[in-house]
Amino acid sequence: MASEIHLDDIGTRFLMTVKDDGVAANISGVDGESVYQVNFRKPSDTIINRVPTLVDAGVSGVMYYDTVAGDLDEAGHYKLQAKVAIPSGTFYTDIYTFKVHCNL
Repeated sequence: MASEIHLDDIGTRFLMTVKDDGVAANISGVDGESVYQVNFRKPSDTIINRVPTLVDAGVSGVMYYDTVAGDLDEAGHYKLQAKVAIPSGTFYTDIYTFKVHCNL
């Protein structure tokens, strides 16, 4: 059975891979010149921006974000997209949709 995401969950990990032409992109950048961002659109259309953690210093194109209090504070359908701006270019992940379920 697949795990559900619930209202006010803390520590839910979102794992994202940045790809360029279908291949994982090296997203390692230069400190001070690189921007790594995860954007969540809540059911109310509010957008929150968070800073992800790079895996393997970004060489593998993989990064993750673990939710904190207030991130998943609305039940309903969310959208998620990551953005990476490094000296070699700007990349966006696909837009993912997920549902946050109410608690009992």
